[in-house]
Amino acid sequence: MGTTVTIRALCIIEDADRPTIAMFIGLRRAGITLTFICPHSSDSHAGLTKAGFRVLDIQILKRLDFNAIRLLRNELKDSHYHIMHIFNNKGLQNGLLAAFGIPIRIIAYRGIVGNVGFLDPISWMRFLNPRIDRIVCVADAVRDYFLQMRPAFLRMPAERPVTIYKGHSLDWYTNAPADLKEFGIPPDAFVIGCVANIRPRKGIELLVQAMADLPANWQVHLLLVGHMDAPTLSREIAASPAAKRIHRVGYHHDSPSVAAACDVFVLPSIKREGLARSLIEAMACGIAPIVTDCGGSPEVVVDGVSGLVVPAGNVTAISQGIRQ
Repeated sequence: MGTTVTIRALCIIEDADRPTIAMFIGLRRAGITLTFICPHSSDSHAGLTKAGFRVLDIQILKRLDFNAIRLLRNELKDSHYHIMHIFNNKGLQNGLLAAFGIPIRIIAYRGIVGNVGFLDPISWMRFLNPRIDRIVCVADAVRDYFLQMRPAFLRMPAERPVTIYKGHSLDWYTNAPADLKEFGIPPDAFVIGCVANIRPRKGIELLVQAMADLPANWQVHLLLVGHMDAPTLSREIAASPAAKRIHRVGYHHDSPSVAAACDVFVLPSIKREGLARSLIEAMACGIAPIVTDCGGSPEVVVDGVSGLVVPAGNVTAISQGIRQ
């Protein structure tokens, strides 16, 4: 009879969302032994420790962190892992260097489209490094980007990028919808929700512009949840005729319950979108989404069936979708 081998994996991570933690717990139930590199300052450190995992507090502070490389290399040599699964850029760049000459399978994670190129030296130190065995892509859009990069003769092997969607349990989203009166929204308002952290590629300014396209006498309010303190967004809101009906509430500890209280969820991304967790959470709460044809969003929203898919960067299309 053959000897059963227990797979041992070292995971390098900074912030793990609920689906990722659930995945780790599922892998442990499947018999895989997981050890984590996670900074003590991260919220994930406490969550992983509470779940009973071995967590090492190795700080990876920069792209090239020689102390972290030394500590990682010692851990790889001492513990004889089969797999190193890396979830962030700094971890990937330093982890690849730490694993030099060590027989171990390396898995990377990619959650957004783009920003990787054959002419970019940093890309070769990360996702284009031939030492990587697999790249777990959060959506087909991410995988397709890797496989369509030019020039074609440099493209990575087709089996290297693989799509694995994050799993969500509907049992996670049974809390009662939030009371939006705490944000100054009247009970009879039609509420557009958007949960995101402001970045140029998220297109939040376009959603603010779409508010101005709606009739002024409609009781339509826009609720922006997440870190949205960018000066460009502040100027856009201040200049909007609907400014008094636009509410920025910052980070919320239970954003799904806030989304559940909205009438529609809008994700106006203009480029490089992976597959937003907030979109899946809103849909799990039964809220109809309006998304752009950008990244992985159309992979979960069937246009005209489970929501609307509109052209990216098109303010008029967003406002027309809201009217529907």
